[in-house]
Amino acid sequence: MASRAIVAPNPKGEEGVKQKNAQPEGKNRRVLRDIGNLVTVPAAEGKPQNQIRRPITRTFCQQLLANAQAAAEEKNKKPLAEVANGGGAVRVNVARKHGGAAKVKQHEQPKPLEISPDKEEDKKPVTVSDGRKLGVASSRKKGIKTLTSILSARSKEAAAAAAGSGKPIVNIDAADAYNELAVVEYVDDMYKFYKMSEDESRVHDYMDSQPEINAKMRSILIDWLAEVHRKFELMPETLYLTINIVDRYLSMKTVPRKELQLLGIGSMLIACKYEEIWAPEVNDFVAISDNAYAREQILVMEKAILGRLEWHLTVPTPYVFLARYTKASVPADQEPMQMENMVFFLAELGLLHYHTVTLYCASMIAAAAVYAARCTLDRKPHWTGTLEHHTGYSEEQLRDCAKLLVSFHLDAVESSKLRAVFRKYSSPERGSVASLRPAMSLLALVASSSPNSE
Repeated sequence: MASRAIVAPNPKGEEGVKQKNAQPEGKNRRVLRDIGNLVTVPAAEGKPQNQIRRPITRTFCQQLLANAQAAAEEKNKKPLAEVANGGGAVRVNVARKHGGAAKVKQHEQPKPLEISPDKEEDKKPVTVSDGRKLGVASSRKKGIKTLTSILSARSKEAAAAAAGSGKPIVNIDAADAYNELAVVEYVDDMYKFYKMSEDESRVHDYMDSQPEINAKMRSILIDWLAEVHRKFELMPETLYLTINIVDRYLSMKTVPRKELQLLGIGSMLIACKYEEIWAPEVNDFVAISDNAYAREQILVMEKAILGRLEWHLTVPTPYVFLARYTKASVPADQEPMQMENMVFFLAELGLLHYHTVTLYCASMIAAAAVYAARCTLDRKPHWTGTLEHHTGYSEEQLRDCAKLLVSFHLDAVESSKLRAVFRKYSSPERGSVASLRPAMSLLALVASSSPNSE
């Protein structure tokens, strides 16, 4: 782009007026000078020196460097030097003239150094010590392991170990290999982390620290929250997180009896904000509690819960494990709805009772719900190698917890006053799984091995 002529400012202050003798625009441009990337080639003797300039490219620079090195080596050599050439000796005549350059045969001149990623040597396969030939990419990345290769190796090792144990393991993630949301490369490591961290949010026996509340009152509260959860048509994750928040707060703080329902409302409000896309408003909880508490009371309780829990809401609830274990229980070619409904029915019955959440961790409750559901639906075998691999529990380890869940199922069918979960899973859209006959064969293994239900 042509540069514009520089116009001197008008002494009278008038701007934009050009001088009369100003050069035409574009004719006073400065010639592009040498910026250091050009070299002058010396002229031969007896001929006029022409200003021939050649850009110093990478190849040309390498040639100059090689020639300079060759000249320096020849100056330091004796008049008669012997250069090894295939076991023989070749005499090289060196110019004796002062300042003369050495004359070396063309085939003995050092080759210019070439630095290029497209050398033919790089394209040749590399042979390693065991005789295998690696390509260019593999030879350059030798020794570097990617995360995908590590995870694939772990999966192969686990499959080989299972094959050696005699229990076949089905790849439950084969159908989701191209589903990015399933994250099949990381799902096994994720659930290992869940099992490692579930004890951090687990509650133990805390009723001794609650002078005005007992286990029966807690069950009544959870039953009412299950009914509110169904009427608001909330996500299943919300109910499990609500129960977890209630138990964790009760294990840290003494709550009067008159504020127990307020604790349940505040816990569900927090869980809805965490899990739901469209969370219910505070006024909705005021209305559904029949105006038992004012809006300000619910907000104060919400703040108190978050402060006591230190905003730690990302916890592995039983729902996290139920989603994975149910997938491992149902083959890909079968309809999973009946099994899923039965598993969630038994799990929610377990969370309804205080003894379940204090005696067993979240992953064991989920695994026992799957085992009890398979016994109830008479799915043979009752426990498979695939389930044992993904849950980490054997059939013997789950039997006591599963019998406890089945006893809750039997009590709900016969005479229990806590009917919210039973009504929820007695509906046709839930497959009416609550009306199915409980797994009496599982209860018959040991007559009375579980605590009495409330």
